[in-house]
Amino acid sequence: MSKILIRGAKVLGGEAQDVLIDGETIAEVGQNLSAEGATVIEAEGQVLLPGLVDLHTHLREPGREDSETVLTGTRAAASGGYTAVFAMANTFPVADTAGVVEQVWRLGKESGYCDVQPIGAVTVGLEGKQLSELGAMHDSAARVTVFSDDGKCVDDAVIMRRALEYVKAFGGVVAQHAQEPRLTEGAQMNEGVVSAELGLGGWPAVAEESIIARDVLLAEHVGSRVHICHLSTAGSVEIVRWAKSRGIDVTAEVTPHHLLLTDELVRSYNAVYKVNPPLRTERDVMALREALADGTIDIVATDHAPHPHEDKDCEWAAAAMGMVGLETALSVVQQTMVETGLLDWAGIAERMSFAPARIGGLDNHGRPVSAGEPANLTLVDTSYRGVVDPAHFASRSRNTPYEGRELPGRVTHTFLRGRATVVDGKLA
Repeated sequence: MSKILIRGAKVLGGEAQDVLIDGETIAEVGQNLSAEGATVIEAEGQVLLPGLVDLHTHLREPGREDSETVLTGTRAAASGGYTAVFAMANTFPVADTAGVVEQVWRLGKESGYCDVQPIGAVTVGLEGKQLSELGAMHDSAARVTVFSDDGKCVDDAVIMRRALEYVKAFGGVVAQHAQEPRLTEGAQMNEGVVSAELGLGGWPAVAEESIIARDVLLAEHVGSRVHICHLSTAGSVEIVRWAKSRGIDVTAEVTPHHLLLTDELVRSYNAVYKVNPPLRTERDVMALREALADGTIDIVATDHAPHPHEDKDCEWAAAAMGMVGLETALSVVQQTMVETGLLDWAGIAERMSFAPARIGGLDNHGRPVSAGEPANLTLVDTSYRGVVDPAHFASRSRNTPYEGRELPGRVTHTFLRGRATVVDGKLA
């Protein structure tokens, strides 16, 4: 592999420096670097971040290749600045055995656009009744450490306790989709003023908050780790904040869409805004931003949920829940967190690279931009402004809530172990 010299980039948003990549590794970081024969990238004014890591992606393969494949999903990830993604287990068949997680892991190796770390199902078939082969998935070639029934809640307290106890043996973590099923039967959107006016079934905040409260107490009781997926309410923030103050080993994520969009958009009946957990109120959005800034919420995760056209272009009640997010996540976070002054770029690196890699146990991602480290890097033109056009997405699906919306920032280059996967904003 050749040498690449990135010249004049603001490393983590700080002072301008040159970064020399030699093979798969960062060789040198400093001022006025030179390297004979190196490919030079003039990056003056751009921000250089460690490659982004997404702890919550749906790649849909095996089984729903009409929505996304590992190849198209990792191309979308690279386009958004990601060098590693964790693939959720709700595939067909479900990723509840060593065989399925190894299949997903190998597909990721073959795609080459970013690293794919499979997430194993907590229960067989995501049915919440019997624990999956947690140990076998961890011991497999995929080395699974994160387990989740995402899309469904592990609502049985005994099963959840057993899962937390089991993964403790090898330092794993259970990622909970917090949704009390009885409280959300027939739910179509956030329960509140808008749902009442529209006559749509409500998804109350307490359905999320009650499960989080239970699970942080279970994690404390067994001395294990729990991660809360796509936290979406102000009340959930308070529970996680309380749990952390007690020393409970809990981490939490927020999606970009829950940092920006509110349930007022549902008035359009456009199913692109239908998502689980649902878009909440402006008060919730502001609480989530503050919690991400103060560290109560640890990371941003996309919950990239691709769906084919026919699953979204239909009446609201029949539409699938979910939004694509890999290619717009960084832009939304720049708008909601950086341009509002809540976080600087070093804070974004912590929440979109360092912390998710730590939580998921990825040793070679989320590393400092310094000599000797793996050259997993993302270069961002933060001054760019552009209108979102899903026709240009690398994802196989187009169900974005941001179509026609102007967002800031653009990933110009992504490097995976020194190899450019994105060059000048286009897939290599």
